[in-house]
Amino acid sequence: MSARPEEAAAAARDVEPAGGADAEHLRAVCEAAAGLLAAAPLPPAALRVRLGAAAVELDWAPAAAGGGAAHAAPGEPAVPAVPAAPAPPGAARAPAGSAVCAETVGVFYRAPQPGADPFVRVGDVVRPGQQLAIIEVMKLMIPVDAQEGGRIAEVCADDGASVEYGEPLFVLAAAEGD
Repeated sequence: MSARPEEAAAAARDVEPAGGADAEHLRAVCEAAAGLLAAAPLPPAALRVRLGAAAVELDWAPAAAGGGAAHAAPGEPAVPAVPAAPAPPGAARAPAGSAVCAETVGVFYRAPQPGADPFVRVGDVVRPGQQLAIIEVMKLMIPVDAQEGGRIAEVCADDGASVEYGEPLFVLAAAEGD
């Protein structure tokens, strides 16, 4: 969802009153989401609001490799990327090198079909735009492409594993001679 805070606040006010307590809970959840959006330094890539157990989730796209500005829609100014919060003690460390992350939730496949050779292996040198894997989402096969060139240093996800948005799938290291 790419609604601006003022649009989210208007949507929160427009919740239909039918449904009694549920509608009042939904209105409160929507108002809380609008408050979170208004306080956020960047608009989120996704906003999920649930009534059952009243959950509000905001997800931000990972910053472009190498830092800099986050992607902006055409005609909108680029906004500087927000630095990541430090990991809690004992949490897994981020992989060294440039990570290629899942751009959607789905099932990760390293090969184009069962029994075929994987698109890439550890040690392979890849170029920008080269297909590295597939993520299956509702029977759609979405290619995972390298955003930059480099050498595959690590495969972070298991073949056939469910992956989450933003989860590291590969680590790219500088290719020899770079």
